[in-house]
Amino acid sequence: MAAEHKLSIFRGYLTFKSITQKIWGVLIFLSIVTLIEVVLGILKPQVLMNTFLGMKLLNWIFIILTIIKAYYIAWDFMHLRDERRNFTSSIVLPLLILIPYLVFILLIEADYIYDVMTDGFVSWNF
Repeated sequence: MAAEHKLSIFRGYLTFKSITQKIWGVLIFLSIVTLIEVVLGILKPQVLMNTFLGMKLLNWIFIILTIIKAYYIAWDFMHLRDERRNFTSSIVLPLLILIPYLVFILLIEADYIYDVMTDGFVSWNF
């Protein structure tokens, strides 16, 4: 007996006829998000160069788009959508705590390194 897969994404707004179509649909969505990241990385619009919470808006957009891609990879390609609620919660909830913590640590450390290289005795040597 084969497992029953849910064939909708985006909380049921888009439903596919087969699992193959769903895989292609999610792949196209992830490709579009990646293309947006690449275009923003190449163009670097001046509007997104303003600082918000100690980091440029463009960097915040990159972080948010990366989290969206990680969510859809885990939810659809790793089949977390088809698992029981307790199992998915045991995977998703720690990540909801650890990812913002990691972003916080990276921001604090990057700011410290920048301050040391700008005002300290160590200079940029690369």
